[in-house]
Amino acid sequence: MTNRPSTVLIAGATGSIGRYAAAEALRQGYTVRALVRDKARAAKILPDGVELVVGDLTRPETLAAAVQEVDAIVFTHGSTTSERDVRDNDYAGVANVLKALGGRRARIALMTAIGTTRPGVAYATWKLRSERLVRASGNPYTIVRPGWFDYNQPDQRTIVMLQGDKRQAGSPADGVIARDQIARVLIDSLHIDAANHKTLELIADHGPGQDELTPVFASLTPDSGESLDAAEDDVNLPVTNEPETFRHDLATITAGNHKVGG
Repeated sequence: MTNRPSTVLIAGATGSIGRYAAAEALRQGYTVRALVRDKARAAKILPDGVELVVGDLTRPETLAAAVQEVDAIVFTHGSTTSERDVRDNDYAGVANVLKALGGRRARIALMTAIGTTRPGVAYATWKLRSERLVRASGNPYTIVRPGWFDYNQPDQRTIVMLQGDKRQAGSPADGVIARDQIARVLIDSLHIDAANHKTLELIADHGPGQDELTPVFASLTPDSGESLDAAEDDVNLPVTNEPETFRHDLATITAGNHKVGG
């Protein structure tokens, strides 16, 4: 990337994807900071060299120290398939961190899930709303929607990026991917120009992993700056019909974007 980030904050660092992301970011030479609720527990899980900062995604007042002087943020947090949990943790975590930035620029890599645009699936719609906030924030970003974790065969290592969120079976038939590969794509996206303003579904095909992902990112259609939604998605969620929580967060984050001339 033209301005490669140097300090990366990982939200959800002690989770099953986050710990891979922390290790991969260290391997790629970043200064890595982890947002954790329990420092002692995190110290047992995360590799040496990760700076541990105590905070809680659901408590905005705890986030100032975590975002201070970071120039990239990787969201790997996730809760359940309960609408309330996803709203109060997955969505709110993204909203709170973006607001904590106060309009300051940071490279964003957001992990959501394949099938995020499925109509009538309440928890998925809150993940979609978190994506919309990232797109509206004015930050450079990549949004990664992984397929099903842990259902991949050992020889399924070829990374495939899809768009349009067409696979909506709600089962591993939608596609599978290894956790370490998700982490690699998230961290690689931070320094690959072709990944910027891209939204993708991530799965693996049979065959070896690629040494370089720039051509895969480059094949994708970039999101339009005129839309809250991904380039090839079919979404019908007018902002005027959205919950007050989302509309308020969107207005706050967009105002922060304008404040710094974005």
